[in-house]
Amino acid sequence: MLHKLYIYEVKYSDYKHVLKKHNLRVTDCRIDVLERFYSKKHALSMKVIETELEGYDRVTLYRTINSFIDKGVLHRIPDESGSASYGICAETCTAEKHSHNHVHFKCSRCGQIDCLSSYSVPVVDLPGYEISDSNLIINGVCKSCNHAN
Repeated sequence: MLHKLYIYEVKYSDYKHVLKKHNLRVTDCRIDVLERFYSKKHALSMKVIETELEGYDRVTLYRTINSFIDKGVLHRIPDESGSASYGICAETCTAEKHSHNHVHFKCSRCGQIDCLSSYSVPVVDLPGYEISDSNLIINGVCKSCNHAN
C-alpha cells in the first residue's frame, strides 16, 4: 500500500501502519527514517541519512536501518565502492522473505540510485550453486540529469 503511495502525500499514520505491519515499535527515529525514504523516492546511502537526520547518533541510525532490513521494510543495494545504499522493499517483503530482485539504475552524474521494480533481474541457473540473492545495477545518466542538458 505505502510503496505505491509515495508519489502522494504520506501521513504519519501511514508510517505507523508500515512499522506495525512489520512488527516494529513506533519511534520518532523510525518515523523520521521512513519519511526520508518516502520523500526522496530513490535509494539513500547511510551518509545521506546521517547528514539529513543530524538529531540522531550514527549507532541509532545503523540499528534502525538494520532492523528495517531484517523486517522487510528496506533492502540493501550494494555499490562497487564497497558501501551500500538502501531502497524501499516491495509490499510483499517480510522478515522471512525479501522479494526485491529488480533492476537498480545508478546515475553517473548525480549518483542517485533508483529502484526499477517493474524490471526483474534475469534468472540465472548455475548448476551446483545455490543462489540466495542477485543484484543488477545499470549505470548511466538518469532522466533528470539527461533533461538538464
